[in-house]
Amino acid sequence: MTEPSRMPRRLHHNAYVVADLERTRHFYEDVLGLPLAATWCEADELFGAVRTYCHCFFELADGSALAFFQFARAEDQALFGPALAPSPFRHIALSVDEATLLATQARVKAAGITEPATYVLEHGYCRSLYVNDPDGLIVELTYDAPEAVTGDKIAHKRKTAHAELARWLAGDHTSNNTYR
Repeated sequence: MTEPSRMPRRLHHNAYVVADLERTRHFYEDVLGLPLAATWCEADELFGAVRTYCHCFFELADGSALAFFQFARAEDQALFGPALAPSPFRHIALSVDEATLLATQARVKAAGITEPATYVLEHGYCRSLYVNDPDGLIVELTYDAPEAVTGDKIAHKRKTAHAELARWLAGDHTSNNTYR
């Protein structure tokens, strides 16, 4: 196991290219409740050309951020832009408490965002609200079930993580989610 002092301290930011920064600002700030903390307007020589772009950061409670780019030139936007095929397995998950999950769920509903762009999934060990941002990135707001994070239940998962991965890779795909 890696020493805690040798591990990253926290997420600094996660970055994505979007089609419309104002639409993105509205979603992350007004609907999800993440304050716009910084906007950097930049021009840099990157990958063989000068690229002009805007880079916005939306703050999380621990000081980390979600960051989004939009390029000034259509050619750069097309080269780096949001062109990934949608997948429920490509998302960012943010840890919240139960009250924040419920309040966000209410704001999402009030904004008129409905299925399939949003849904709730009960994992057993956590309850998650999934909502698509305006560019199709899935944001998961997740509340850990109290029984999943108390006692030795998480420590037990850490102790068996390598063995469980080896078991799965060897072809035994039996579920080990004992919470549901």
